[in-house]
Amino acid sequence: MSRSLRLLAVAVAAALLAGCASTPPAPAASADGPSGTVEVYAAASLQRSFDEIARAFEDATPGVTVSPVYDGSSTLATQIGEGAPADVFASADVKNMTKVAAQAPDPQVFAANTLVIAVPSGNPGAVATLADLARVTTVLCAPEVPCGAASQTLLSNAGVAVTPASAEQNVTAVLTKVAAGEADAGLVYATDVVGRDDVEAIVPAGADAVVNRYPIAALADAPNPDAAAAFVAFVLSDEGRKILADAGFRAP
Repeated sequence: MSRSLRLLAVAVAAALLAGCASTPPAPAASADGPSGTVEVYAAASLQRSFDEIARAFEDATPGVTVSPVYDGSSTLATQIGEGAPADVFASADVKNMTKVAAQAPDPQVFAANTLVIAVPSGNPGAVATLADLARVTTVLCAPEVPCGAASQTLLSNAGVAVTPASAEQNVTAVLTKVAAGEADAGLVYATDVVGRDDVEAIVPAGADAVVNRYPIAALADAPNPDAAAAFVAFVLSDEGRKILADAGFRAP
């Protein structure tokens, strides 16, 4: 190689090295995940499964604490509509999620549920069918609550008219009265009686035709949007779905 060619090669190599040296390194990906508290407003019928999901989520997401609020979906929807500082809303029906459509732009159905007749252990009212609810002391959810709307549909489909001793604002209150013997029967979700020994469950005819579907959404104005998105993703994950299935929820 001639001297001039050698000089040219050295110059090119030097230029390449200089170019490499001046290229800034790629920024490292942030390892920071969500942190803080995530406020989860969830239907009362989700309490047991969401308590377990919350523990699993906190284990999988260090730095995040789940603060759940459980009540009837209609009550929670009203609170969210009035500006309650919720990050996530999980409703027991699509109707109440629709009430807060402006705050919940992307709801996803994650579970389903059906109704059963709950009676105190030993079934003192000798309840066997929906028709029996008309002759015994029966408690139901209020019509505006998802379990109440489903109960009215189930009873109407069966041609049964029931005047309830009380109309409760969430399904937990119905089950509490039945378990305490304050009522002979009540309509609750199938998931509510799983693992209980103070109540018995009777699956009424037509229950499979009345299915409540549960949507969940991270709210658009969530105070902690990163944690909200992460919690919703966890509920929709295989681990979240397994917890729900173990609690008796159906696939959506």
